[in-house]
Amino acid sequence: MAVLLLLLLLLLLPPLLLLKRRLWPQLRWLAADLAFTVRAVRCKRALRARALAAAAADPEGPGGGCSLAWRLAQLARQRPAHTFLVHGGQCFSYAEAERESNRAARAFLRALGWEGGPGDGGARSAGEGEQAVLAERGGNGAASGGTAVPLEPGVTVALLLPASPEFLWLWFGLAKAGLRTAFVPSALRRGRLLHCLRCCGARALVLAPEFLESLEPDLPALSAMGLCLWAAGPVTHPAGIRDLLSEMSAEADGPVPGRLSAPQSMTDTCLYIFTSGTTGLPKAARVSHLKILQCQGFYQLCGLHKEDVIYLALPLYHMSGSLLGIVGCLGIGATVVLKSKFSAGQFWEDCQQHRVTVFQYIGELCRYLVNQPLSEAERGHKVRLAVGSGLRPDTWERFVRRFGPLRVLETYGLTEGNVATFNYTGQQGAVGRTSWLYKHIFPFSLIRYDVTTGEPIRDTQGHCVATSPGEPGLLVAPVSQESPFLGYAGGPELAQGKLLKDVFRPGDIFFNTGDLLVSDDQGFLRFHDRTGDTFRWKGENIATTEVAEVFEALDFLQEVNVYGVTVPGHEGRAGMAALVLRPLYSLDLVQLYTHVSENLPPYAQPRFLRLQESLATTETFKQQKVRMANEGFDPNVLSATLYVLDQAAGAYLPLTSARYRAVLSGDLRI
Repeated sequence: MAVLLLLLLLLLLPPLLLLKRRLWPQLRWLAADLAFTVRAVRCKRALRARALAAAAADPEGPGGGCSLAWRLAQLARQRPAHTFLVHGGQCFSYAEAERESNRAARAFLRALGWEGGPGDGGARSAGEGEQAVLAERGGNGAASGGTAVPLEPGVTVALLLPASPEFLWLWFGLAKAGLRTAFVPSALRRGRLLHCLRCCGARALVLAPEFLESLEPDLPALSAMGLCLWAAGPVTHPAGIRDLLSEMSAEADGPVPGRLSAPQSMTDTCLYIFTSGTTGLPKAARVSHLKILQCQGFYQLCGLHKEDVIYLALPLYHMSGSLLGIVGCLGIGATVVLKSKFSAGQFWEDCQQHRVTVFQYIGELCRYLVNQPLSEAERGHKVRLAVGSGLRPDTWERFVRRFGPLRVLETYGLTEGNVATFNYTGQQGAVGRTSWLYKHIFPFSLIRYDVTTGEPIRDTQGHCVATSPGEPGLLVAPVSQESPFLGYAGGPELAQGKLLKDVFRPGDIFFNTGDLLVSDDQGFLRFHDRTGDTFRWKGENIATTEVAEVFEALDFLQEVNVYGVTVPGHEGRAGMAALVLRPLYSLDLVQLYTHVSENLPPYAQPRFLRLQESLATTETFKQQKVRMANEGFDPNVLSATLYVLDQAAGAYLPLTSARYRAVLSGDLRI
């Protein structure tokens, strides 16, 4: 018997060892995977219940309509006195938010002034509920001053406003009135502004009074477009611009019929959010009622609750600020502390004053904080969680070590995308996991990608090939009714390349994120690079994020931006690193070269350095690579201190005009 048991053990030992080697790295996180899956299932059920309740509500009452209007009305009933918004010295309860947005909705409906007629963009002609609202205003809905405004049901109204309470009341009011909203980046002017307004088909523009001076050259073109122009504030306006807040204050604060905002389909467009436009003109991403509903579950998935206080210092025209920050806050009924502009020096004082428990970040905000001098305010805070995206590993470690105990929850998502990931285990540097449980709830795949051709690699059958652990791959997600891709306002050519067909099976359709990620042997998902940022040099693919992380480990560097530049006579693009020094530090070229040569393979070592006082970023703190790559490395053109890697000398040397000519002639080997 003992011999038989021994033989059985010997037979089972190899499979058991193989199981441990292959599956144990994944199985050790099974409890965390199960816990998040249960939370995600509960969240999906709750959101579905809300959608059904909004659809089943009385169409003439305030409890019907789109999910955003329904949720705000529900919170105003359930916890009317609970603080929804803190901005400066102002506090607004959920009941006050409901009343202010009702006034805004009535002001926009008064401007509509319709009693029937063909719909526009899914809008409906006025029913009894709309007639009652219009009759309450005086019958024909004429605008203040007796001038009719050329608006129709379902048209788009653009908001050009800073983060403020008025931004929220107008957004919510437009939703309740059944109008589409376009969030225009507040820094846009001239041609880019006009482009954004045209591509989303805006018929009206609400702008901040403080923007009027910088917008004055654009006013003739805006008027020529036939736009109705409002200003959100009581100032002396040029002719043709009306005070919307004054018109709102004259309106009643009672609810408007829910049928005004009820979508015919959950995939109807209700909002436009513009891409950053770092590689060209911005595109207006279509945001559906379904996505608004799904974003109500964001903070629930992050483990927040209704008593949390969330610090939000992101632009509201950006998805992270509006859909995740504001809509996510509505999803759990919490409090949001809204800042019009992020201040690293004031951050911890604000957190202590308002007893903040959650901080939402994007891009480089955490790095700005760790680069601040020590202060008393950063001790004794109540912040337990930082949630967001784009936090680099070196900053992550410094942030937690200095400001802890707190937890970082890194996420990944795109404005127009149909996939999101959550690093619910807190694994440093990861953006999520590739566990089969998670992918069952939120499906996605990593496929092989050729950065030279800019296309996925396909097998002999024409299908894409899944990556192996440790291999960078293009993140794609299947398009379905629950996870659609609506594209962009404008022609279909704007979405070219965003949909991939026949990925794994004939006829299937996947959304192309345009981002390269890596899954390690434990199933942790890490951001690798954007497809447009990765470049090829010496026959090798260079990921800019990996090179930047090596540079950021040097204590005398504050900011790093890595990109590729074209060098005549060489194939591909040579790496260039734009650097900003920390205050009171100097550039140590010897230490830098030693560090780079020890931590990067020869082909990945940047050939050029560009020392600057600051780096250009977008308003959402994304580094601008394309413009800098186009500027090249000519010392006679660039107003920056430049260095070149001289491989023969084994050092970075100043890029003089003579060395620049030597690079072009090939006499200086790079």
